[in-house]
Amino acid sequence: MSETHDPDRRLVLELAGLADRIERGFDLLKGRLAAAFDRDDPLQILPYRGYGTPERLTLLGRVLQDEPIGSSRREASIWRNLGDTWKRLESDEVPGVPVRARCRSWQGEAVTDEEGYFRFEIPAAALDPPLDRSLLWHEVELEMTDPRRRSDTRPVAATGQVLVPPADAELGVISDIDDTVVETGVTHRLAMARTVFLRNAHTRLPFPGVGAFYDALHKGPGGHGRNPVFFVSSSPWNLYDLLAEFMELHGIPRGPLLLRDFGLDRTKILKTSNREHKLAQIRPLLETYPRLPFVLIGDSGEQDPEIYREVVRLYPERVRAIYIRDVTEEAARDEQVRALAREIAGSGTDLLLVPDTEAAAAHAADRGWIRPERIADVRGAKAKDEVAPKPSEALADPAPGNSPMA
Repeated sequence: MSETHDPDRRLVLELAGLADRIERGFDLLKGRLAAAFDRDDPLQILPYRGYGTPERLTLLGRVLQDEPIGSSRREASIWRNLGDTWKRLESDEVPGVPVRARCRSWQGEAVTDEEGYFRFEIPAAALDPPLDRSLLWHEVELEMTDPRRRSDTRPVAATGQVLVPPADAELGVISDIDDTVVETGVTHRLAMARTVFLRNAHTRLPFPGVGAFYDALHKGPGGHGRNPVFFVSSSPWNLYDLLAEFMELHGIPRGPLLLRDFGLDRTKILKTSNREHKLAQIRPLLETYPRLPFVLIGDSGEQDPEIYREVVRLYPERVRAIYIRDVTEEAARDEQVRALAREIAGSGTDLLLVPDTEAAAAHAADRGWIRPERIADVRGAKAKDEVAPKPSEALADPAPGNSPMA
């Protein structure tokens, strides 16, 4: 049925179009006010970790105008966390400004789009000197000057990082984030909202043992490898710094975070479901590294098992195993996941519904992807995480100086 003959879809399109026009008008007004009053908030370049090959590097980022949030503190009040979350989500993007990139002998320029995003495709094969293949990460220098600013013409700079898996990488890891790495509660909306809005990188909780398990996969069976780890999530790019800080605090290997742009554009509302978004991020990874087998990690809360089943169908013999963390209490959902496991068993891919990280580590050790002694490391880390202090859920009065308006 075409959209013009589907009343519900036509209504959604009309509402999305109206919301898009309102958002664009609001952004235009903010830009004009900033220009009129020569706003003093500093400009920021926020590079997102990219990935590439010895032939090409890809780096994305965003330009915003606001005071940096900075690192979180364990003792921060929930009001401070709420204020920081609001600041992230109510981003003041800077469209239409040039960003220059430099990587060794190569230089290029991109202009930010209407949401402040930029993207660089760097021909790594032409770099002089060439990439040092002994390094996992490679730096790209970024710089811009906002031509609208009258009182401050100082350049705005940042350094981006691009991952290039080494030639001896044995395995790639693609992982979901919410309810796979960090406890979010996506199956319970109130719990999820509490986590997103009232906690920071210190007070968000990792799933027990996740840091040790991902480190074991990253280092491989020899214990000194550098297998790449990628994180795919439907969380918005606005939470990038929070998620990156969380992973660093909990010893999770660094990897590109492939998130999602949340906006009111009709194409974003209608064409980027969780399934489509994740497939759109996962498929380029398998195509960029055609000789690298992968392990996929997710949870049973939403669509990860079905999405990963589709990946196996599209890329037969590329996925060695799928680990699905059991986060639901519904027997029917467990049976759905086990049915998917039976469906793809003939393709040579193991799909396991696991109760915890230790069970996944035991399977990975049995398959030779991690060192057997790392199971004990995962078990110990799991026990330590399980007894870690839980953040208070009470809405206490903000401490002096911790008001979000301070």
